[in-house]
Amino acid sequence: YSAGQFFFEYLVVVSLKKMSDGRYEPKITYQFPKRENLLKGQKEEEERLLQAIPLFCFPDGNNWAPVTEFTSETFSFVLTNVDGSRKIGYCRRLLPSGRGVRLPEVFCIISCLGCFGLFSKILDEVEKRRQISMAVIYPFMQGLRESPFPAPGKTVTIKSFIPESGTELIELTRPVDAHLEHVEFQALLQRLSPHLILHIFASAVLERRLIFLAEELSVLSQCIHAVAALLYPFTWAHTYIPVVPECLLDTVCCPTPFMVGIQMRHLERVLDQPMEEALIVDLCEGKILRAVGDEEEILPIKLQNEMLTSLNRHNNNNNIHTSEQVNTLVSEAFVQFFVRMVGHYASHIKWSKNGSGTFQERAFCKAIASKTNRKFVKKFVKTNMFSLFIEEAEKSRIPQEAYFQQKITEYHEQKKHRR
Repeated sequence: YSAGQFFFEYLVVVSLKKMSDGRYEPKITYQFPKRENLLKGQKEEEERLLQAIPLFCFPDGNNWAPVTEFTSETFSFVLTNVDGSRKIGYCRRLLPSGRGVRLPEVFCIISCLGCFGLFSKILDEVEKRRQISMAVIYPFMQGLRESPFPAPGKTVTIKSFIPESGTELIELTRPVDAHLEHVEFQALLQRLSPHLILHIFASAVLERRLIFLAEELSVLSQCIHAVAALLYPFTWAHTYIPVVPECLLDTVCCPTPFMVGIQMRHLERVLDQPMEEALIVDLCEGKILRAVGDEEEILPIKLQNEMLTSLNRHNNNNNIHTSEQVNTLVSEAFVQFFVRMVGHYASHIKWSKNGSGTFQERAFCKAIASKTNRKFVKKFVKTNMFSLFIEEAEKSRIPQEAYFQQKITEYHEQKKHRR
């Protein structure tokens, strides 16, 4: 994501409106900025976006009742455009301040930038202002919208005035390592054993169908973002819905790959659907409810054991790690897996005089000495995520994913020293 882009496209507030039949329907009650003079195509896209948002802010259906207490929660969702580009909705569901019973509302920031930690902090500020008045949110978001998105490791400072407490300076810092800024691996490790995480990773790497179940929206969105991040430097390119709205539950009947999160209350309905083979993961109990059966054999056993050792090391480590340290530790184990498996891809791209590259798949697979590794790679090269990665690599001699390249270089250096 290039620095200097707008932080966000919209801030919307979604509230529950009572319908004549007594059910509640989510509706957008506030939108900033209001767009004027849009071209026809842009207007249609905006309408589509604004129609979809309420469903994802209240994916849990229409059975609500006003309450006096409600613990605010943070979650996110992803909307995929026709052209494959994605927009992320960062949501904070909270109870507006007041007396008596009232309904929760959702503040949702729509952005094409993936940086969960940063947007959680922005939503903290929004929530703090909401307790004073809606009017205080607007100048803060205006200031944010006019600020450029910081480069990795850099900070942007927003001035913000709050009645009675004066002008505040809010610092928003982007993590140094951009490939880990949308992720919280701790969420996954708290709910699943390293063994199960590897089964899930193996299924995701071969682009299978994955269904995650939990009751809380925050658990679903955190865990699914974490699973998708394990695939770095590759990107999940299929249906990806961290929290599936109730009205879209038949997504699980798709014959194509998907990674979706569903609230536990819909488990019966999901299991009744006529679906193809899928891995169904219960995040509440930390177990797999349904599997294909070969998850144990997908990854080469030697590498699988090394990854288990790394993940267990984190689990048995009595030093309390910060979430950044956990992210780095976990990510490292999976990045190393891809370095060992496909890190030699660049030397199998043949460059023509006009600067375009052609990937030599057969030579690339043949270059792998270990039989078990080769068997895995032959399957992996057929995936969509590998094809997309190679397509990018064929466009330019300058490698795309700097961090991945750095790890490949380090690995080769270490190999030389060992010799």
